[in-house]
Amino acid sequence: MSYTKEEIHSIVEKQREFFLSNQTLDIKWRKEQLVKLKEAIIKNREKLEKALYEDLGRSDVEAFFCDIGDVIMEINECIHGLKRWAKPERHFSGLACFPSLTTKVYKMPYGVSLIISPFNFPVLLSMGVLAASIAGGNTALIKTSSKSKACTQALKEIISETFPDNYVVVIDGGHDVADFCLEERVDKIFYTGSPNVGKHVMEMASKNLVPVTLELGGETGNWCVIRKDANIKDAARKIAFFKICNSGQICININQVAVASEIAEEFVEELKKAIIRQIGEKPYLNEEYPKLIAERAYEKIRDEAEEYRDRIVFGGEGDINTCKYSTTLIYPVDIHEPIVQHEIFGPLLPIVKYDDDKVDELLDVIQRREHGLAFYIFTKNKKWAKKVMSTQQYGGGCINEVCLHLMVKGVPFNGTGHSGMGAYHGEWGFREFTHPSTVLFGKTHFNLSLREHPYTAKKKKMFARFLK
Repeated sequence: MSYTKEEIHSIVEKQREFFLSNQTLDIKWRKEQLVKLKEAIIKNREKLEKALYEDLGRSDVEAFFCDIGDVIMEINECIHGLKRWAKPERHFSGLACFPSLTTKVYKMPYGVSLIISPFNFPVLLSMGVLAASIAGGNTALIKTSSKSKACTQALKEIISETFPDNYVVVIDGGHDVADFCLEERVDKIFYTGSPNVGKHVMEMASKNLVPVTLELGGETGNWCVIRKDANIKDAARKIAFFKICNSGQICININQVAVASEIAEEFVEELKKAIIRQIGEKPYLNEEYPKLIAERAYEKIRDEAEEYRDRIVFGGEGDINTCKYSTTLIYPVDIHEPIVQHEIFGPLLPIVKYDDDKVDELLDVIQRREHGLAFYIFTKNKKWAKKVMSTQQYGGGCINEVCLHLMVKGVPFNGTGHSGMGAYHGEWGFREFTHPSTVLFGKTHFNLSLREHPYTAKKKKMFARFLK
């Protein structure tokens, strides 16, 4: 179905009218909607797994682990935490406000929210964000990716069977439909995707001064730094899993590895072995290996690999008919080459050598580029690792692990600068979809007249005492 500008406007207005009925303000009612969403996801698990296989070639295990199961965890966290998160905060107003000593902060929903989700995790990055929007008390217009058609169709059916469209609706279509949505005066926008489109979203949102959350991949990709003292086999096993997962189409995936020259050759060999052990010598022939989203994405990966054909040490082959391109290792690569200065978003993994005693110079180069959504370090030196992780700028990350910080309950997720703004997951998602409104409770007796004219010398002295 292709939506017109008028149809989008009508949907937004219907949602605004429903929001203004104040039904979404009730916390018990919100929890009931979250339970409905959870039940709908569980009931339609098989349908979603089939759609994820059709769009991305995901096995049912990967589909559940990376998309469906994570959504259920996110909804559960919202259900269990909502009452506590939504409780108004009570504050002491201070003696300067005497006798009005009580102030409360109410967590108010924005209103009509617009969620624009990507193709790579079409369930998690639409339904997971929806959970936060519902918890916050908003209505939701969800614009899914035109690339993941099967998942979009499945989500449309599931949501339409679960909620009326004046509360939650899934919209399909291309960039024109997305722009129709962005032109509307919605109250909150949550976009997941590329930095370039993120700029467009912000520009469109600025026309109506709509607050925006951006979850972006990062302009120059996510680094993984491996020191010479690292457990090489452990690092290789974890990195292999990560690059195989969703064929590298993950916003927090490792874009490039920097490995100490002292162990570089050994690491490359261990990484080859780990890939072969997990998915075979020719990953693109393995039924469990995910595919790239479209021929255009395949061609982009294939063409970039060809530019480095003489340095491909593993992979470098695929089948355009299935849109599968093998996990491909490119070694060695200089830190200033083009392939390590943009987000790859696919199964290519360039490997950069550096001298371990010059790791600070490496980190300086990384820091001067656009901030990544994720940052990973493998080393036995925990003290050094903690120092680096607390001084670099990036979205989130791991020490001696990959990607699992995304699954930790109660902590924020997102990037900074070119990798995003705002944060969500659990209570952080609730905060992102609510506005904190401060209300002072005034007293009608014993009010001081200090703030009122005339400002006598005596009042000025008393003001000075208050300020001290």
